[in-house]
Amino acid sequence: MTARPTRIVDAHVHLWDPANVEWYPYLGGGQDLGMGDVTGMARRFDVPTYRAEAPGWNVEKWVNVAAATGRHSVAEALEMDRRADTEGHPDAIVGGLPQTDSVAESIALLDEQLAARRLRGVRPMSPKAPPVPDDDVLRALVERNLAFDLMAHPHQLLEAARRLVDHPDLVVVVEHAGWPRSTSDEERDLWSAGIRALADAGEHVHCKLSGLAMPLGAMTADGFRPWLEPAIEAFGPSRCLFASNFPVDGLHGSLDQLWSAYAEVTAGLPEDERDLLFAGTAERVYRC
Repeated sequence: MTARPTRIVDAHVHLWDPANVEWYPYLGGGQDLGMGDVTGMARRFDVPTYRAEAPGWNVEKWVNVAAATGRHSVAEALEMDRRADTEGHPDAIVGGLPQTDSVAESIALLDEQLAARRLRGVRPMSPKAPPVPDDDVLRALVERNLAFDLMAHPHQLLEAARRLVDHPDLVVVVEHAGWPRSTSDEERDLWSAGIRALADAGEHVHCKLSGLAMPLGAMTADGFRPWLEPAIEAFGPSRCLFASNFPVDGLHGSLDQLWSAYAEVTAGLPEDERDLLFAGTAERVYRC
């Protein structure tokens, strides 16, 4: 049996309630995500639910990542922080960077979210906006000690790397291991070049190892390995962090299957490197 990691800091979860249809219209069928049937993730997901679905895995901390649409993601970040005051989790929050008409407006939304004590970064909330925002917004993130979660598909990674190399003081986290959409040879080639470029952009760029169940449609070590091992080799364990992307990835399997697959892929690594991948890097990056 593959040894389990000593501890886990899940660097990407969505603690949501589909009953809030204004924030999460797509969970009730009011908005098409292009993901097909999403009823499997359209359920209340909180820390007690997580614990019940991951028995035997020592998940110590959770990073909640914005999932409410548009500007609702700002209110979501503030609400998650209030909830953590009473419930103890989440331990860090990645808020939203909604599309706006001006840089000043974007920065004002950052400042609004700073009322959340656990805010550690933001991610863009509009699929129509460029993956990397204006340079002035990136500089504002540095000034506020906030990380930037990059949401970009393989064909966008090279350009993202070109932009982000000029911001060495900005903590960058590449979401979903570069967010491949399929396992085609063309997608794989784009992904490989993009991942190498982002890794070479500087020590400030990190890779969140998550979301791979979406293009693969399953959670297996053999399926994950061709994506996880090159990413870990490119960035190194000190710049990689595992995450579940639950309950979204729950469309394709269970938390136990996911963490078991991650554990199997990394079974041959030294224990200190495994700890970085499963917990240490997330703690450092998201300061939790």
